[in-house]
Amino acid sequence: MTLLPELYMLLFSVFFLFLSVGKKKISLFTAARVLALVGFFVALTCAGARGTLFAGAYQVDFFSQVFKVLLSAGFTLVVFMFEKENEVENLPEFFMFLGFSTLGLMILVSSVELISIVVSLEISSFSLYAVVPLRKAQTRTQIEAAMKYLFFGAISTGIMLYGMGYLYGMAHSTYLADIMARLPQFLAQPLGVLAIILTLTAFFFKLSLFPLHFWAPDIYEGASDATTTFIATIPKIAATALLIRMAMLASASPAQLATVIIVLAAFSMTLGNLVGLVQKDVKRLLAYSGIAHAGYLMMGLLSFNREGNAAVVYYITVYLFMNLALFYVVMLLSRRGENVTINDLSGLARRSPLLAFTLAVAAFSLAGIPPTGGFTGKFFLFVTAFKAGYLAIVIIAAVNTVISIFYYLNLVRVSYSRESEELRPLALAFHEKVLCWIFNIVIIYLGLMPFGLIDLFRNAM
Repeated sequence: MTLLPELYMLLFSVFFLFLSVGKKKISLFTAARVLALVGFFVALTCAGARGTLFAGAYQVDFFSQVFKVLLSAGFTLVVFMFEKENEVENLPEFFMFLGFSTLGLMILVSSVELISIVVSLEISSFSLYAVVPLRKAQTRTQIEAAMKYLFFGAISTGIMLYGMGYLYGMAHSTYLADIMARLPQFLAQPLGVLAIILTLTAFFFKLSLFPLHFWAPDIYEGASDATTTFIATIPKIAATALLIRMAMLASASPAQLATVIIVLAAFSMTLGNLVGLVQKDVKRLLAYSGIAHAGYLMMGLLSFNREGNAAVVYYITVYLFMNLALFYVVMLLSRRGENVTINDLSGLARRSPLLAFTLAVAAFSLAGIPPTGGFTGKFFLFVTAFKAGYLAIVIIAAVNTVISIFYYLNLVRVSYSRESEELRPLALAFHEKVLCWIFNIVIIYLGLMPFGLIDLFRNAM
């Protein structure tokens, strides 16, 4: 039971591996959806599992199980959202690689030792390197996206290993608990700060945090909609989990580390929002939005306490649903797998009122407008950073939130107030309507009723 979510995800991937080499006599979409849904319930069932495995390198606790439930929920929603056979080549391999990537991320959230962290991170990353080129429309943009993702991923991993070498040299141990116990005496020296920053590089890459954000816009634009949706949401959950685990192990609030986090968060928010203002392609806009939101997330880590960490988990949960909702609108508008521009949203309210409403709820949430989950999540982050005494970054974040409102609400404005040449109604299937309502209800519920979930996350800390 302790390893059941990981074992199930392994079986999911192996099942599609066998389908890829045999003759496919079943509906791949139906099989993937049923198996993913079962996987979500398996993760929920094992939420109470506890245990330490592999000589203490693998820790299963309430903290890791909460993240496994989030990962399996995100994975299940992505599988349900994806339904275009004409968008991706080699469907069995596509589901297999997504399964392996999720497996790697599940292992990552339970890893408390450097070598197991590297192995799990690579399982996840290599699977995604293989998925990006599987888009059917073989274009120069897509090949460029695949190459850039592989190139930047390899570089970030190399830098991380370099930092881990320093950490091992200082602590004489590869276990996070030993390293964080020894780290305070080295943080006063440049080498200690450098070691921790280099080690965190791969997680900053996953979060697309400045200065490791360069890959995001091109990969979002070049990969298929389903691949982009996965890359934009699921890996960020696991990266957040590991950053929180390290922050929890820090014995006190290290001033040097806090300064680095403030600088990275400020640059990430400002760059993401300013460049987002001029984007025309919706997926590129969401890439810069992700860069900005990585900056907001880092604010919660500044407090180095339970409240701040719980706020970060809450925000990444809200981020998962509001991002998936907006990507789902893009996927439904792009029936042939083409990229959607802002002009393509024209007249959406008339063609499909439900899609326009889903777009509006997701955009309001990303902008941080009440009563959505995005507002409540940002409020928690701002309050924890303010209580920790970091007023400057709170002001910078507030200004950036105002800037972001322009391009998020522009999406809503175009869909509601601009007429379109395309007057044909956009028909949605029953399950598509259900998914849209699930996203809308969850986003608004997280905005209005946050305290049950925030208490749960506080207990997980």
